Amino acid sequence: MADRLNAIEARIESIGQLSSVIGAMRGIAATRLHEAAGRLDAIRTYAGAVGAGIAQALALLPGSAPSLADGMARARTVIAFGSEHGFVGAFNTRIFDAAMPLLELAPGGRASLVVVGGRGLAAARERGPEPDWSTPMAAHIDETATLANRLSDNLFDLLPDSPGCELLVVHAVPAEGKGAQAVVTRRLLPFDYSRFPQASRSEPPLIELPPSQLLARLVDEHVFAELCEASVMSFAAENEARMLAMAAAKTNVAQKHDELVAEARRLRQEQITEEVVELAAGSRARLAG
Repeated sequence: MADRLNAIEARIESIGQLSSVIGAMRGIAATRLHEAAGRLDAIRTYAGAVGAGIAQALALLPGSAPSLADGMARARTVIAFGSEHGFVGAFNTRIFDAAMPLLELAPGGRASLVVVGGRGLAAARERGPEPDWSTPMAAHIDETATLANRLSDNLFDLLPDSPGCELLVVHAVPAEGKGAQAVVTRRLLPFDYSRFPQASRSEPPLIELPPSQLLARLVDEHVFAELCEASVMSFAAENEARMLAMAAAKTNVAQKHDELVAEARRLRQEQITEEVVELAAGSRARLAG
């Protein structure tokens, strides 16, 4: 009985240490979630400024704004933002439940998959063939812009050399206490110019580039801003998922700790009772002798 009690007490100590680790991980995830929320307003303000520039550049074009091609895409690249680390529950499962059907094109179509995140890459490999390209997810909020730059710089290699090819981004959105996290799919290319109504031509801006070239550069900047936003949103959602997973783990660990403490008390009581019985039996034996 003494050996069993010692083993349970050792488990209680290890569970206490595990609870401290879980608490620390939960705190780090909460801090990173808060940091991400602070970056979104700046990114959206930047995207809004670029969008205003696109609206003015469209007004300078001699013809109408380019329109989206109709019909099913013949070539598509899907960027799926998974997690870099574990302890995120079903986070990656939901991402690839949404991403994998997007790779199914009509016969003769070409689809490619880009995966962001080490754990996301492992989840993608479990679903099908090797992704066409992968890159680590940002581990800190300051790395999200670098990640967006890395994706943007590789777009020409990622996108098939085909007119009208699509670029889709799949990422999670933080729930912010409003239920389960959502997974959204956003089309970055072909670029949807209809989102930016043409500005008035009455006071055209001063420009140093031909309107078509200016518009192309502004579109590149807006796509970069959207990649930044997707990176930050996914970073926030990953840390929110980890925070929730750690909260559930802490509850389970606390329950197990209470069970072990109760078991240890019961064993101590049995041990004390056994010792009392032995002492009483010895006393009776001495009296009888």
